[in-house]
Amino acid sequence: MLRGSPDGRSVTQIDSLIAVLNNTAPGYLYFSIFFFAFIENIFPPSPSDMVIAFGGSLVGMGKLDPIMTALSATLGGTLGFAVVYFIGFYFGKEILNAGKFRFLPLDKITKVEGWFAKYGYGLVVVNRFLSGTRAVISFFAGISRLPFSITVILCAVSALLWDSLLIFGGAMLGRNWRLLEHYLDIYGIVVLIFILGAAAIFLGRYIYRRARA
Repeated sequence: MLRGSPDGRSVTQIDSLIAVLNNTAPGYLYFSIFFFAFIENIFPPSPSDMVIAFGGSLVGMGKLDPIMTALSATLGGTLGFAVVYFIGFYFGKEILNAGKFRFLPLDKITKVEGWFAKYGYGLVVVNRFLSGTRAVISFFAGISRLPFSITVILCAVSALLWDSLLIFGGAMLGRNWRLLEHYLDIYGIVVLIFILGAAAIFLGRYIYRRARA
């Protein structure tokens, strides 16, 4: 049984999940990878990246097919993106107007829509590489009415690239695939710092312009 993480932490819920998956037939494993990649868009705490990485370790051990594993993860992530996209498309304004996002007043929402009109496709392309913001990007892609066909294709490309990296990493590390958790944590911190830095620059420019006005 796979236990703990590289730094010796006790068994977690992810460890228990992996232990169950480790004794699951390949068909159910493909579905599990699909499911966790899908549900992450709706319930972001889903441990989809670690499940996909574990799938990669099974690919390395010859228990799973690499193409089927990548397709399962990519299809799940893309369909999950599409669901949240349509929620934003049809109900996004009502959700925001109902005050569910009090930190985003209507004037700011208009600005966000403007950003998506200008940079939306780029955000969709990198969305799988920005853990924690995937559901937000798909939601606002729907609100901003980005063309669905182009958007979902770009999302699929993004998902395929990211999932392939996870599967390749898991396959290379084999039974030591949990080392990826450490690297993903570092990657997440770097991305967070980048996002906070960009937000600080934007806020600084906003305050500066207000002061000049």
